[in-house]
Amino acid sequence: MIRRELWFGLSFMALIVIGAAAVLVSAETITNGHLGLLMLSLVVVAIMLGFPTAFTLMGMGMLFTWLAYDRDWHRTLDLMVQAAYKTMSNDVLIAVPLFVFMGYLVERANLIESLFKSLHLALARLPGALAVATLVTCTIFATATGIVGAVVTLMGLLALPAMLRAGYSVPLAAGAITAGGCLGILIPPSVLLIVYGATAGVSVVQLYAGAFFPGLMLASLYVVYVIIVARLKPQWAPPLSQAERVVPLSPMSQRLADSPAAHAVVGLLKGRRNAGVPFSHVLRQLGIVAMPGVIFLLLAGYSYKAVTTVEAQARYDIEEIGASRSGPAEGAGAGGLQEPPSTGGLQEPPSAGGLQEPPSGEAPSSGPLAEPPGASTAPAEAASAAQPPAASPAAAAPPAEGASVRPAPSWWWVTFAIFGALVTLFYLFLSFARLEIFKMLLASFFPLVLLILSVLGSIVLGLATPTEAAAMGALGGMLLAAAYRRLNLSVLKESVFLTAKTSAMVCWLFVGSAIFSAAFALLGGQALVEEWVLGMNLTKVQFLVLSQVIIFLLGWPLEWTEIIVIFMPIFIPLLDNFGVDPLFFGLLVAMNLQTAFLSPPVAMAAFYLKGVSPPHVTLNQIFLGMLPFMGIQVLAIVLLYIWPQIGLWLPQLLYK
Repeated sequence: MIRRELWFGLSFMALIVIGAAAVLVSAETITNGHLGLLMLSLVVVAIMLGFPTAFTLMGMGMLFTWLAYDRDWHRTLDLMVQAAYKTMSNDVLIAVPLFVFMGYLVERANLIESLFKSLHLALARLPGALAVATLVTCTIFATATGIVGAVVTLMGLLALPAMLRAGYSVPLAAGAITAGGCLGILIPPSVLLIVYGATAGVSVVQLYAGAFFPGLMLASLYVVYVIIVARLKPQWAPPLSQAERVVPLSPMSQRLADSPAAHAVVGLLKGRRNAGVPFSHVLRQLGIVAMPGVIFLLLAGYSYKAVTTVEAQARYDIEEIGASRSGPAEGAGAGGLQEPPSTGGLQEPPSAGGLQEPPSGEAPSSGPLAEPPGASTAPAEAASAAQPPAASPAAAAPPAEGASVRPAPSWWWVTFAIFGALVTLFYLFLSFARLEIFKMLLASFFPLVLLILSVLGSIVLGLATPTEAAAMGALGGMLLAAAYRRLNLSVLKESVFLTAKTSAMVCWLFVGSAIFSAAFALLGGQALVEEWVLGMNLTKVQFLVLSQVIIFLLGWPLEWTEIIVIFMPIFIPLLDNFGVDPLFFGLLVAMNLQTAFLSPPVAMAAFYLKGVSPPHVTLNQIFLGMLPFMGIQVLAIVLLYIWPQIGLWLPQLLYK
């Protein structure tokens, strides 16, 4: 009964809105540009009332396109068909279902439980270890899946009970889970970046490269905040007890080690003397121990060669048409008919020798004929100048050994100095207990790293397009689920169904957005907005602040999908007027739109967490825990604007 009354009320309100629109259309003082703004307002109101976003965009777009075309249904339907065809023929959107399918399969491989356990043991000495482990796990899992709902739900089932049992504050625990789960919006492979790239016409590859470091910066700010809060308010995040830090050793390791704190390398090197320990086991453990050092050396050697080697450019002995050579030697070496070298026109030969006009009264000289002036020095120079072209036809191609060497850049030395220090500390403090934790990380973290590197690395390095890399990631997700014995018919059917549901939502949003944008442009709404913004005489900084504040406020009632497909087509044409790079603007928007999942009253992450949390955890407590992380997002946006190279350095380095 209540549902029927609700729908009746909504339908009645919709009729009132349509009637008001008809009255406004009939008014002579209303222009088409104002109709476009009216359409934009009606779309926002309808979405807030609960109408489906995609069909609201399509319905409003068709209605106002019909008005713009003077009530011509034929042209209106033609526009709808063209908009739908244009969306479905966009190759970039093929990556959406593939990435989503990969995420659902990785989620069902059940790696997150072992990853969280190994991380909270590895970070046990840090203040707020469980919350820090939650954020790190969310960051890694978001990089592998990019699905916000899946990460928040799984971490709510796994990490929230563990933090509550350890005595953590409910707002801090809920804020860490929701903020960490929303990192999938920014960190590649992000569906948001694909949607923004397709909307704004920006390369998804460059967006992925640019979003990598801002995402890590935001995750690092979350971790620093949790550590500071745990240090200042230890009652909000109590440290782990000694019993919770105990790492059980395997039977073979117990025979090798006098205690869990004994040094692993020394114990393994002496392990052959202990009875009952097979030599093969010792070799396997030494191979695991040597793995970080070997990987570090391989990465350092390969990257050093890549950054210090400059390939020689090919030189071709081809002269442009109309170009002139300077000097007599070059002319002699070139061959062919030439004018004799002279400084001006046809002249009499000099009187130094050769054929001359005798003075009056004297007989002609019988001496030998002299060479033209300048010819006496030409043969030697001509021979030397003619040597390079005559040497070999291979001179036109670059030699194999022609590559030069340049010094390694400073960023390379700093990066590998940090990595080298970490590897050194790993070996200095490697006890048998830490070796067990490292093996747990290898079993849970290493497969995800391989999948992430194969997908994102192939995209960023230009080895594959986003669509090809997404297909490879989908295959990798299936192999990963099969390796952990989680791949069966029911899991596959559920993953395919959820993928189809998400992909259909994204594609219909694009169709509705295309129709809405076309109607908005036909009515002159875009021109009216542009005229209004330019009439304010804003600077670049003021425009960026205004746009980000508007997007931040829109994140309260709307989700990121609606903001991207409705408002980005309005902002993007304004960027050229203020000299703003669309790539940089996209990074700011992606970081800002995380507030759509963290800001009440929508705050989808809060509802995901509430659905799996214990009954005593209220929605207000979750909202309270999310507010500090929203402040951190604003700080990260400010840092990205002050130092734009955080997001632009990697794309500029890779795609010069």
